Amino acid sequence: MTDEKLVAKAIEMRKFSYAPYSQFAVGATLLCEDGTVFTGCNVENAAYGSTICAERTALVKAVSEGCTTGWVTLAIAGSGEDFCWPCGACRQMLYEFAPKLRVLAVNQHGQFQQASLSQLLPMGFGPASLE
Repeated sequence: MTDEKLVAKAIEMRKFSYAPYSQFAVGATLLCEDGTVFTGCNVENAAYGSTICAERTALVKAVSEGCTTGWVTLAIAGSGEDFCWPCGACRQMLYEFAPKLRVLAVNQHGQFQQASLSQLLPMGFGPASLE
């Protein structure tokens, strides 16, 4: 799948967002080596700490369907002018499974920038840190 198609799907996923408090819709797509794509959107909650980000929704869907390896690219599309990069909690959750993941941060116009997860979370803490 091309970056443009992955980004377009992430933008499409924003329509499923449940964001009555922030009004900031986010969609995400997680591409695996075999071409499988897991999608997600942010789901807010009145108990703010229970809110889940779009990228963690896609991550949890992948893991719950048995896919814990082979993650290649994650696209995150926000509804603002700025590029939508993953928050710290999402960076940590993603690092658990794919420290070399490529991340595409997308703004409301479909423009995107890219970085590796290792750039976004230098010296990350993962499974190898517990050995």
